[in-house]
Amino acid sequence: MDFLTDYGAFLAKTVTLVAAILFVVGTIIALSQRGKKHADGEIEVVHLNERLKRMREALEHSVFSKEWLKNAAKEKKKSDKKNKKEAHKEMLQEQDKSRVYVLDFDGDIKASEVSALREAITAVLSLAKPEDEVVVRLESPGGMVHGYGLAASQLERIRQRGVNLTVCVDKVAASGGYLMACLANKIIAAPFSIIGSIGVVAQLPNFNRLLKKHDIDYEVLTAGEYKRTLTVFGENTEKGREKFMQDLEETHVLFKEFVATHRPQVDIDEVAKGEVWYGARAKDINLVDAIQTSDDYLAERCNECEVYQVRYIEKKSLAEKVGLSMAASLESLGLKLAKSFNFKS
Repeated sequence: MDFLTDYGAFLAKTVTLVAAILFVVGTIIALSQRGKKHADGEIEVVHLNERLKRMREALEHSVFSKEWLKNAAKEKKKSDKKNKKEAHKEMLQEQDKSRVYVLDFDGDIKASEVSALREAITAVLSLAKPEDEVVVRLESPGGMVHGYGLAASQLERIRQRGVNLTVCVDKVAASGGYLMACLANKIIAAPFSIIGSIGVVAQLPNFNRLLKKHDIDYEVLTAGEYKRTLTVFGENTEKGREKFMQDLEETHVLFKEFVATHRPQVDIDEVAKGEVWYGARAKDINLVDAIQTSDDYLAERCNECEVYQVRYIEKKSLAEKVGLSMAASLESLGLKLAKSFNFKS
């Protein structure tokens, strides 16, 4: 047991030393990168029709016999020769085909992915025609008003260009997530996805009494009566609370007006109480238009037209790359440390 104790202490010191070194190196690199302009990202495009075809062929090679595959290859060869002229015509008509562009948005509390979304939308709109369609696979429980307001404005660019917009929700589109979704021509939700939460919430702790208990003064100086209505450390007043609630109510009114404008079929007074519904129930009250997973919907669209998944990949700075490397190294060390104590005494 003494050996294990000494060995554990040695490993703990090693982890601490390595973590300190990585932290110092990361800090130096971060400081050196400060103020430098990041390199532009790049657009990544995946042809989902081809991806689906490759998956089907891989499954066929695993499931069917060699004889069946051989016969199928012969038939395909004959068919290709027969349809060579037709294929040539299709190539000439390629530019006239309608296309589906698939974008993904996985929202956090700050709607951080809005920067990648705006770039992807800009790229798509440079090519999309009115007969095309943009499908956004949206997942978000909501978050900050200004972040999701900007994200919704990005989707509104698609509508303004006259391109059909479909939003697919497999898990959750609530609060700011639904603010974005309601811009779609059609909202498709999985049966147990969470939809709604048309409401506004704000919360913060207040430590003023704790500070007073320890004879600590904290002053909040403002120029403007409502510059700071509620604070974390200062003493909050009833007047400040009333103004804060007034601002919340105004935000809620704007939210309801936005949803009512883009989903006029919804009884806004009935649904805008902050409640959420599962997909099947959300359809009953017109919050969504159809019940289906995004997988099924896109598979159907692949049978009808060309479908492309479009993503904007942001290039990471050197500091960010080192940070990720540090995190991976620390995680690896932690796992090794945990395993080292997995002995029987």
